[in-house]
Amino acid sequence: MLKYNKNLKENARRLRKNLTKAEVVLWLKLKNKQLNGLQFYRQKPIGNYIVDFYCSKAKLVLELDGGQHYSDEGKSLDEVRNKFLDSVGLKVLRFSNNDVMNNIEGVIKKIESTFIEIISENKKIPPTRVLEVEHGSRSRIRKKSPLPPFFKGG
Repeated sequence: MLKYNKNLKENARRLRKNLTKAEVVLWLKLKNKQLNGLQFYRQKPIGNYIVDFYCSKAKLVLELDGGQHYSDEGKSLDEVRNKFLDSVGLKVLRFSNNDVMNNIEGVIKKIESTFIEIISENKKIPPTRVLEVEHGSRSRIRKKSPLPPFFKGG
């Protein structure tokens, strides 16, 4: 389990109750293990940060960026945050709010392709299973096993 600053717990709860429109749109696609059977958490404290979405099984963080992230200060803060998350073994994907609102299917495809990369890098499942996911047979895989062997017990 990743350590986090306990002082962030209340703020994370408040953020979960007040999602942005883009966060709601993405959450509707992620909740209830809809994406490859993966459990995502929203507004999850990790270290001294609260990430928008987190999947512990895939060690994947999803960040949605509004306008404040494109200023020089915002970019600098995001870089520090990304370095920390990377240092604890997490992969970070960033999407603009605009991408989520106008191209949710493209965002989902990017998350799925990253999931496939993570599986491939760990080489704990046969490549044919990866190809099945890549070619859109997720429902068949889900029926065989809710999660690939790589993710058991993680």
